[in-house]
Amino acid sequence: MSCCMKEALANLGILNPSAVYRNMPVSQLVEKALERGEGTLSNTGALVVTTGKYTGRSPDDKFIVDSEGVHNEISWGKVNRPISQEKFDAIYEKMVAYLQNREIFVFDGFAGADPTYTMKFRIVNELASENLFIHQLLIRPTEEQLKDYAPDFTIIAAPGFKCSPEHDGVHSEAAIMVDYEKRLVIIAGSQYAGEIKKSVFSVMNYFMPKKDVFPMHCSANIGKDGDTALFFGLSGTGKTTLSADPNRKLIGDDEHGWSDDGVFNFEGGCYAKCINLSAETEPEIWNAIRFGSLVENVVMDPQTREFDFDDGSITENTRVGYPVDFIPNAAIPGVGSQPKTVIFLTADAYGVLPPISKLDKNQAMYYFVSGFTSKLAGTERGITSPVPTFSTCFGAPFLPLDPSIYAQMLSEKIEKTGANVYLVNTGWNGTGKRMKLSYTRAMITAALTGELEKAEFETDPIFGVSVPTTCAGVPDEIMITRHTWEDKAAYEKTAKELAASFRKNFEKYTHMSQEIVDAGPKA
Repeated sequence: MSCCMKEALANLGILNPSAVYRNMPVSQLVEKALERGEGTLSNTGALVVTTGKYTGRSPDDKFIVDSEGVHNEISWGKVNRPISQEKFDAIYEKMVAYLQNREIFVFDGFAGADPTYTMKFRIVNELASENLFIHQLLIRPTEEQLKDYAPDFTIIAAPGFKCSPEHDGVHSEAAIMVDYEKRLVIIAGSQYAGEIKKSVFSVMNYFMPKKDVFPMHCSANIGKDGDTALFFGLSGTGKTTLSADPNRKLIGDDEHGWSDDGVFNFEGGCYAKCINLSAETEPEIWNAIRFGSLVENVVMDPQTREFDFDDGSITENTRVGYPVDFIPNAAIPGVGSQPKTVIFLTADAYGVLPPISKLDKNQAMYYFVSGFTSKLAGTERGITSPVPTFSTCFGAPFLPLDPSIYAQMLSEKIEKTGANVYLVNTGWNGTGKRMKLSYTRAMITAALTGELEKAEFETDPIFGVSVPTTCAGVPDEIMITRHTWEDKAAYEKTAKELAASFRKNFEKYTHMSQEIVDAGPKA
């Protein structure tokens, strides 16, 4: 342990660690995790862990310190819950005391592949496995870059430290707390590694707009001619699958910035869902599950160490984290040109949205802010009919500022670049069957190449969007969704119900212009 690192930890209040390991190589981190009993190896060489009680993000346990410097900037509410400086400091003091005399794993890395906008993050971990995860998920520095490294932000993750809701003023034993003024995040009680990754994203979402960079919860890829495309979408809409196109290079699968120079990946890795994973449908992810990747909560045969990706008994939110260069066609570094195409993905379980439609600028703002998808009856206990799900700007849990700020930034970027915006339904239609992946890929390819612009379009009477009537590789009869319904009255009723859900949800966005409000569906 160097004197500098010992001093840096002491400045954080972490005294007398039994050992400190900074930016350990992957092989040594895996060895330490196995030695400490944190996980086991699969037959592919991946490190496999279970995360205990928390197998996903815990949004009710996320807080932002309500300090004087940020009070008027944060969009307070159910997502951005305030906590006092005093309560934060009290929990922090107990956490660093808990870390005394323990092994500490430190990763110093970067977020933001464009060096103009890079932020330096120091991640302090109790667990070697979580340090492996963030080592692979952030951008890894060179030895030269580490020499004079000074972090812009520090994240301390100690899943073994449990909060006391009665004494600490929080909701449970877990707490994810951001202090933007002190440039500090603490993660207590949860071993779910995604909390670290998303804390980085939340920080970038606060600071990037100050640099005129639009932060986005989206995937991105780039074609042979240098044309960049963005894919926004909530879980289950196909964002990761559709951006992993063998004919295009992957810039990144989840978090990006859009500057006046183009698009850049915030991360150096990917965090993919594993449930029902197969080599046939998602070969890139399948082949990335090897030595150096961290697998969370996937059931594994204890004898053969083979995965059962179809088993969701621990959680449906099974995950794998790996460096982006595990993907054969990754763009390294993760930067791209100004986007020509922006795609909003939704999985409409109502079966009424068109399979693809073109949006004008105000419609783009409306559907971006709405962040819609839906859950199908039977996918979760208690759901007996489709349930609309709205996540502001396709990333509500990670947006500290008012949604109108992010929407305005998207509007300005589209205005400057002339990018085309499409809404793509990867869900259902009147046949009761989900859209074939091959059809969706064909429509997206036509949008990316410009071929879709040559089609005839008609305006959807309820949703107001422009719908192409033909697309190569897709049957004409499914392009206009109402034609797939035998009972046209049932279609009309269902479509209007969904339209009403959109408009009801949009009522909370009081800072939106009337033009954007009017661009929504007609209830």
